[in-house]
Amino acid sequence: MTQEKNGNKIAVYPGSFDPITNGHVDLIKRGMNIFDEIIVLVAYNPNKSYLFTVEERMEMIREVFSDTKGVKIDSHSGLLVDYLKISGTSIIMRGMRALSDFEYEFQMALMNRRQTRSIETVFLMSGFKWFYTSSRLIKEVVSLGGSVRGLVPDNVNQKLMDKFNIKNSKE
Repeated sequence: MTQEKNGNKIAVYPGSFDPITNGHVDLIKRGMNIFDEIIVLVAYNPNKSYLFTVEERMEMIREVFSDTKGVKIDSHSGLLVDYLKISGTSIIMRGMRALSDFEYEFQMALMNRRQTRSIETVFLMSGFKWFYTSSRLIKEVVSLGGSVRGLVPDNVNQKLMDKFNIKNSKE
């Protein structure tokens, strides 16, 4: 791995985080054992629809990591390789759950490397507790009135319930 700004190892962890889950949180915390700094990059794709705005997603992540040194939150709507140039790092951190993630993540890593040869992608396996947790599934369960307590940070759980007009009594 390359040394980055001021000798620190900095990784960018990109994703939509719509919303951030405890699986994401686990990966970031474990990544902090490897990197000096992790930039959680909230991606925005105008061709996708999101439940939460970029600002809402960033605020939820800020709340979760407010006491964690070395975790920064940013957003970007262009190519990830362009953001890496701006941020001064060449390391992408990604999480993998099941084998089904592998093909997509492998394609993305190769495409990013094709764009900029110095880019390295580091994969962390999901913690076994979060193996089948996804933002898409979280939103679906909450939209149908189910509970996701324990699968997302408490602040995110509350924002989801607010977004879907669900009262606490269903918890």
